[in-house]
Amino acid sequence: MEDKLFIIAIGGTGMRCLESFVHLCAAGMFDNKTIDILTLDTDQANGNKGRVESLINLYNKVKTNDSQNIGGMPRSDTFFSAKLNLYKFFTDYSTPSRRTYAQLSDTNSLSQEKRDDNRDLSDLFFDHDSVQQFPLDHGYRAQTHLGSLLMYHGIMEAAIKAKRGGDDVKPHEKELQEFLQLLNQNASNSRVFVFGSVFGGTGASSIPVIPIALRDALKVITAGNNELNLNNVKFGSTLLTDYFTFDMPDDKQISKDKVVADATNFALNSQAAMTFYDDDLTVRNSYKMLYHIGWPSSMKINYSQDHSGDVITGGQDQKNSCHFVELMSASAAYDFFTREDLSQAKAEYMFRSVELAGANNREALRLTGASFVGDKEGPLFEQKLGSLLSLSHLILSRYKGGQDGVCGTIEFLKDLKARNVDAYKDIPDEQARDLDAYLKEYAYQFVNGNLAPGWLHQVNQSIGQGSFIFDPDALSTKPDTLRKVDPGAIYSDDKYNWEAGFGLGSKADKRLSKFIDILKSNDSASTEQQGNTLKERFLGLLYKSIAKAQKTSHLNR
Repeated sequence: MEDKLFIIAIGGTGMRCLESFVHLCAAGMFDNKTIDILTLDTDQANGNKGRVESLINLYNKVKTNDSQNIGGMPRSDTFFSAKLNLYKFFTDYSTPSRRTYAQLSDTNSLSQEKRDDNRDLSDLFFDHDSVQQFPLDHGYRAQTHLGSLLMYHGIMEAAIKAKRGGDDVKPHEKELQEFLQLLNQNASNSRVFVFGSVFGGTGASSIPVIPIALRDALKVITAGNNELNLNNVKFGSTLLTDYFTFDMPDDKQISKDKVVADATNFALNSQAAMTFYDDDLTVRNSYKMLYHIGWPSSMKINYSQDHSGDVITGGQDQKNSCHFVELMSASAAYDFFTREDLSQAKAEYMFRSVELAGANNREALRLTGASFVGDKEGPLFEQKLGSLLSLSHLILSRYKGGQDGVCGTIEFLKDLKARNVDAYKDIPDEQARDLDAYLKEYAYQFVNGNLAPGWLHQVNQSIGQGSFIFDPDALSTKPDTLRKVDPGAIYSDDKYNWEAGFGLGSKADKRLSKFIDILKSNDSASTEQQGNTLKERFLGLLYKSIAKAQKTSHLNR
């Protein structure tokens, strides 16, 4: 029996890792898979959380227009092939009586003597004037000793409320219950991958306690009849160490916020967390695979440069740019989900080295598909990401969908009709605009004439002077260059680029003409495996045609 797949993304960094994972799904890396996803944070309004949840909703709108079955069915050999089910949960610290640990742990119903004992115990473990006083709704701010306690408490509290039922059970608590029940139904054949960092607060706090918190919450929800045996469920996780920095907060912000994570301590935090995880029996016995992912300290991005004023601790303003290590983390999930044997009893640590090139072999990374998924799967990785990038440039560059007020998919469909490919002319404009919107998230768009880089462009920018599979012009930061990109010539390795046909016009025009000839020939073949709706069949046709133009059809499984 094939294992059921689950993702849990925790904290701001975990959300950005999930963002990379969703884009891998859009590129077709998870054919015929249904993946259930839980976003888990203390910060309901976190910008990275909201961004990836919106991305998943957009993914599902693009994948199918079946309102009775959101996200449609899992498919193969097409874009958006995996079916994604999203569940959202956050530990709620929004009310005045729950904003700080001191308020949350206040025990008014006890005698004064017991209340004094409770405060003394809290003061023994948590500094009274700082750790017990900072607002919890923006995360645990590198206070992992506090965060582990409160994350476990938050999950258990939600389980108790969900079990009790009634009108006071909130939607996010119901969604946690649904996710847990689904996990319980597949307890004997499930793989759960956790995205989170080990240098901050929420992710580092949660990775050690997630397995036992899920198990114990299910004991509550099922009245002790849960099937979640931690010896059977296969857990994996990223151990993502510090890869960015930000400026020191000033005294005014520290006085206001009580505790603000100090980026100068991130390396030490990572080291301490890794030492703890290696010794902790829960981590060692619950997790099958732990993927250690790091980044050179000399290449860290300063996220303070995106803002002015206070250090951003959370909320809507926390929308950090995407990064190479988050794509590496998503690739770790791919390894975990596709690995055949996970029978080892205790956690196995994994890492992958990346080739260096350039001056003194120090800071220029040379990244190929093998850098992310190994030599065997590397060409498939390059083909999948490149296929979606070719489609992006076809719609956004060639048919000008990256410009304000232009829908490239609508313009492309018009051109196809003019070239006697009119089977898809009835795709509604709204669905065409959804595809444009997703490709802008994946690649880029122009806003008031200025470049707004999407996910893949941000990942490319994070590696500095390194090379990343594609021709530099295909991921340029110059608007004029992007407007002229040839969708059939995006790879650094010319073997993947489309061949040009005969006739008049530029080489890009000839490549497009030959691509449309390929598309016409594929259109006569059956595409039922790509979907039942017109839009799904169109996406499948585009995928097959691009793969054939790339001469990579043999790589598809």
